[in-house]
Amino acid sequence: MHTLQNNKLKIAIKKTGAELCKIASTKNGTEFMWHADPDIWGSFAPNLFPIIGALKEHTFIYESEKYELPKHGFVRHNDDIILHEKTENSLTFKLTSNEKLLKIYPFKFEFYITYTLKDNVIEVKHTIKNLDDKTMYFSVGGHPAFKCPVYDGEHYDDYALEFEHAENSKRHLINMENGLISSKTETVFNDSSTLPLTHHLFNKDALVFKDTTSRKITLKSNKNGAILSVEYPGFPYLGIWAKPNGNYVCIEPWLGIADSETTNQVLKNKEGILSLDANKTFEATYTIEIHNSHLV
Repeated sequence: MHTLQNNKLKIAIKKTGAELCKIASTKNGTEFMWHADPDIWGSFAPNLFPIIGALKEHTFIYESEKYELPKHGFVRHNDDIILHEKTENSLTFKLTSNEKLLKIYPFKFEFYITYTLKDNVIEVKHTIKNLDDKTMYFSVGGHPAFKCPVYDGEHYDDYALEFEHAENSKRHLINMENGLISSKTETVFNDSSTLPLTHHLFNKDALVFKDTTSRKITLKSNKNGAILSVEYPGFPYLGIWAKPNGNYVCIEPWLGIADSETTNQVLKNKEGILSLDANKTFEATYTIEIHNSHLV
């Protein structure tokens, strides 16, 4: 476990998966992250790479060869990640491709994730370096789970997600048997910026959006006001998820998406896939801001 602290926040990151596992007020101890109850969902904030969500038959095809990857890729639960650099206000973790990974993902790479504490904001920066002599294909994203409700005396349905802009986006429904994106959609917004939270909202799995205009979402309590905001410029896809019996909500910025039911499984053709030329570097950052009124 590695920690960072300033006069407002203290955070902790697990070595396994380089997973953010604690956000708390330095002064009053209020916790803002889900506690990863294994009987409900035993994760805090998995890092998603080099895929997001599920692959059809857990398989992708590259240069006519088939490769199998687990859901959300191989960074989460990974014990080969090392602490690469520590400064007064940041921690950088690193995963390097190796013979074991090359058998399931045929690209040489370095994956870095840096957590930086700036006042009341946690910056989460992903850096991917293509060490290969060929174009690399990948997706990357976050899966942070926030405590909901935060305070005693509140209920789950006292909370809502407030989007930066009024939205008309539809959710793309997931086939719950295989985790793939179906052709079915369902209306969620009607020129509205507010998504009320209820446990039954997630009876059909995650809410998956492809075309929201907002790049900032705020978790709000009708009793205690705005709690925290996640800002994710440059992330075109979004997941909102919880287990129906879980007192948390995941706000998931994605550069990529699960396979569709109709995919041909060819990695180069995968929806949302990113390409990175040989010896080039890619960066993507999202932030978590805890509103100051909850830190005093």
